[in-house]
Formats: sequence, C-alpha cells, structure tokens
Amino acid sequence: MLLKQLLKNLDYTLVQGCLNTEVTDIYYDSRKVTPGGLFVCIVGTLRDSHDYAADVAAKGAAVLAIQHDLPAEVLAALPDVTVVKFESTRYAMALLSTAYFGRPALEMTMVGVTGTKGKTTTTHMIKAVLEAAGHKVGMVGTNGVYYPGHHYDLNNTTPESYELQKILRQLADAGCDACVMEVSSQGIMMDRVAGIHYKVGVFTNLYPDHIGPGEHSSFEEYRSWKGKLFQRCDVGVVNADDPNTEALLEGHTCKLVTYGIHAPKVDYRASEQYRLLRNKEMLGVEFTLTEPDGHTLDVQVGMPGLFSIYNALATIGVGKVLGLADAPIHEGLKKALVKGRVELVPISHKFTILIDYAHNEAATESLIETLREYNPNRLVVVFGCGGQRSKLRRYGMGEVCAKLADFSILTEDNNRFEKVEDIIADIKTGMAKGNPDAKYVEIPDRLDALHYAIDHAQEGDLIAVIGKGHEAYRDREGVKTPFLERELIEEYAAETGVE
Repeated sequence: MLLKQLLKNLDYTLVQGCLNTEVTDIYYDSRKVTPGGLFVCIVGTLRDSHDYAADVAAKGAAVLAIQHDLPAEVLAALPDVTVVKFESTRYAMALLSTAYFGRPALEMTMVGVTGTKGKTTTTHMIKAVLEAAGHKVGMVGTNGVYYPGHHYDLNNTTPESYELQKILRQLADAGCDACVMEVSSQGIMMDRVAGIHYKVGVFTNLYPDHIGPGEHSSFEEYRSWKGKLFQRCDVGVVNADDPNTEALLEGHTCKLVTYGIHAPKVDYRASEQYRLLRNKEMLGVEFTLTEPDGHTLDVQVGMPGLFSIYNALATIGVGKVLGLADAPIHEGLKKALVKGRVELVPISHKFTILIDYAHNEAATESLIETLREYNPNRLVVVFGCGGQRSKLRRYGMGEVCAKLADFSILTEDNNRFEKVEDIIADIKTGMAKGNPDAKYVEIPDRLDALHYAIDHAQEGDLIAVIGKGHEAYRDREGVKTPFLERELIEEYAAETGVE
C-alpha cells in the first residue's frame, strides 16, 4: 500500500522522501522490521525508539514515523528513507494501522466495555446474548481473542493499536458481524483504540486501581480516560448507581441508556431482592427486571452475586439498544460462563471450590460478600498478590480477607522479581489491621497451597482460589511456566480420589 493512502486521515509533515513510497507492513518493534516496512518511533516510559532509526533503516525500513526531530547526522545517513513527522506517533500508528488493515471496525457492530470491575464478565455476557440471537461474534479482552473456532491469549486487555486492527481484520474476514471488546483506560490513554467508533459503549463501575508509576497519576485522571469512551460511541449504556458516573460522563457526546437498582430514575432496573440459584456446577441468581415501559419479568443469570446482576443489566441494555428480542437475551444470560470468573471446579459433592480473577481489594470484598450469601460451613480463601505492583493491593486484600473469610491460605501469585516472603509479609500487615485474630496459614508454593486447600476441606466449605483466574502461567523472576489452576485442581482430585 502506498504511504499517501495510509496518511489520508492524518496531519503530518513530510521531512524527506516520497509519499508514493510502497509500504509492506507497519512495525513498532525494531527487532521485527523487514524490508519495505514503516517503522513507528514511539517515546516510551523506559526507552525512546527514535534511537533505533539507523538500525531499522539498515534492516530495510522504507519509512520512519517520528514524533521529534532526529539528529542531523542520523537523518543525513538515511537519504533513501522517507521520514514523516507527527504530533503523536502513538495516535498516528493507530490510524496508519486502521488504514493498512482496511478499516475492519466499519464492517462490524462494535461494542466497547470499560470500568474497573466486570469488563470481562460483561463482554462474555454480551457475546452470549448476541450469539443466542444468531450473530457471529468476535471478542477481545483480558481472556484473549475469541471468534468462532478460534481462541488465543493476549498480553494486554486492550492490545497495541497495530495488533488490535490486525485482530479486527481477522474477525471481519472470519465473517463476524459484531465485536465486543474490553476498553481499558490505558488502551484509551495510549491511543490503542484511536480510530475506532463504537455503536455502544458500556460503563460498569469505577474504583481506585491502576494508579501509580507507568499507569495513571491519580484517580481523577483514571476516571477521565475511562470517560473518553463516551465521546467515541453512539449510545452509552451506563451504571446510574455508581457515584462516579456523572463525573465520568463529563463531555460525553452519545445518547445515554441507564441501568441500576437504587438510582431514582433508570431505564433498566433490577429488584433489590433476588433469589439464589445453586447446583453442583453453578452458583447463580434470579431477579426481577423493570423495563422503561414499566413491564416486569424475571431474569436468571448463571453467575452469582450482586455484581452479576449489574453485569446482566448492562448486557440487557446493550441487547435492547441493538434491537435483540427478549428470548435470546435471557437465554444468553442463563448460559454465559466466563473462564476464571467465579468458575466452579466440580470435584466434590462435599465442598465447593471455585477460581476467580479477583486481584484487588474491591473485587475481593465483592466476591467474598457474594459467596457469603450461600451460607457455607467455612469460607476459605487461597490468595497471594503480584510482585512489582502497588503494595496497597496487598494491604487491602489482606484486610478484607481477615475481616470476611473464615480461613486464609497465603501463597504466591505472579511474584515476578519480588520474593514471595516479602509479598506475604505485606499481606499479613493488612490482615493484622483487618482482624488481628484472623486464622491463616502461609504456603509459599501455590501448587502446594491448592493441595492443602483440598486436603483440609470440610463438608460444606466454599473454597475461593483468587487472583489468577483464567491465567495459564506462573511468573517467577520473569520466567513464565504453565500453571492453569482448573486443570491442576482436577488432576489432584483425580489422583487423590476426592469425593
């Protein structure tokens, strides 16, 4: 594709070279550049890839996209390379990639979901109701990329813009007529979703998270970036009960559809009272829905808790905006299951064990309070915290588990380059604050911790293994090794003859 075709919707300055240069592909990793490629120089937090201009030119890069001027001697040494300057190369890469892959988002109904909690579950629910209505759906998010017959993992909830556009092209080429994706605040801030307009944007809730070095400088900034989604969609389906909704929607340009339980005026309301559903393979809820015309009906969700009701309300709002009938919406909500999100591992009729991705204070508190409703004999939590992440998570999760769990098994998560003993010490600091008399045991190896939880389970126990959820690896000192908790639990149960 000619460079001038890629530049059609961008403001730029041609520093040198020719706009008729043929571009074979787009790169932002200098190690992957091949002859004829366009290399995007990005100013990162740790390095500036403008420093690799000469290296990628030597590999045959035909075009350099720059954000700041290159040294005169470097530019002079690249007489055959076309150089184009942009105000922001991250934004430019998004639009260049959009053009390179033929604007695939325009070929599908795009639904974007943002919020602190519930993004993954809500995208799965929306996917389920769309498929129940006969749509062919692609999904992009924390659990990876899904489209009919395919699944693969991602490094980020919202991939880099080039990767995202490549994925969207795969989905469109596979015949998907809809795409449901998680839209992280980082994804918006770093222009990964620039160039994409959504038919529907969804806001689930907001809590302090992702605040610190390399993420957001403050809660207000975090909230502001989340809100940008509602300047990039036709309709926003938003949680009217969340206290941050009004501030988050400041400057929105979309039509709004609201949902909630307590707000005085909402389009889709769930009853405050709900019924618990439980069998060996499912913890769920049933609630009464009131629609905008006052019509009421009962809705069953195959996942437990108040947060599942909120996620279901968001899904119902999206379904209604997209014109779906009641039957597929309700069918999808009953069947929607999410790997690593309150996922039961049915190994015993005496106790219940589940895995969940809860990895911060708010998610942990919400999960434990939800599980308490099912009146277990003991509520046991197996958890650790990730290395090289905010210590506030450790204190918070420790405090919550000390207050709300009957017994905790402290172990590793993805330690990365920290010692598990140091992380557990931080968790214990939080536990001492929450309940100095809390009962717990320390088992640094997570596999040993899983075995301990099963070996010491009592009849009627509910065991929540939290923090990793869907993840299929364990990260120790930067080395990732296979570690899929569901499989490990099932294997140990089979080996030991758990009944």
